Amino acid sequence: MQQKLKGARFRWINEALYTTTGDKALEMVQNDPSIFEEYHQGFSAQVEKWPVNPVDVFIQYLRNKSDKLVVADLGCGEARLSATVGQQHTVHSFDLVAYNELITPCNIADVPLPNDSVDVAIFCLALMGTDFLKFIREANRILRVGGELKIAEVISRVSDVDAFVQALEGQGFKLARTTANNKMFIMLDFTKVKRCPAKLSGNPGLLKPCIYKRR
Repeated sequence: MQQKLKGARFRWINEALYTTTGDKALEMVQNDPSIFEEYHQGFSAQVEKWPVNPVDVFIQYLRNKSDKLVVADLGCGEARLSATVGQQHTVHSFDLVAYNELITPCNIADVPLPNDSVDVAIFCLALMGTDFLKFIREANRILRVGGELKIAEVISRVSDVDAFVQALEGQGFKLARTTANNKMFIMLDFTKVKRCPAKLSGNPGLLKPCIYKRR
């Protein structure tokens, strides 16, 4: 019974995070910090069932880079990226709550980094808000021209990959590659080619909320 209650609580938190804005999500976890802990406990249980964890793909990518890079991990969860490659690269980790000392708590639509200061921006299953395009625009702001935007998402969320790519390219990026090696996740790599336009445009409905089925 206790496990069922935990599962129900996780589903409620998950649905709330996917169906609200970044500002509202930040307010929600600030009012009740236990929400973040409960969510990540449930999330960790889900990870065990995955064929591959996308964060491991990003870790390997950064391990293979000989140059020291400045990396922004946007929606970092427990900051595994920083914990693993933080001595090789400068990794800035951001999420709604400072789960540990590696993380700066904030809305990832407004992170405390200067313009054009980052080489690689990563969203690993982190485009959760209904205003996710604001997260993309913030990545554009902090990335240098030529910098990399790397996204991993649940493939079922992206109903129209071409439209999703077009929306991101409308924010100053150019698609470099798309990878879908398994049925669960899609990886998209972009390059920043210019600053995003002053006016936000795009359809937030391009990403479906990731809602777990009730059992």
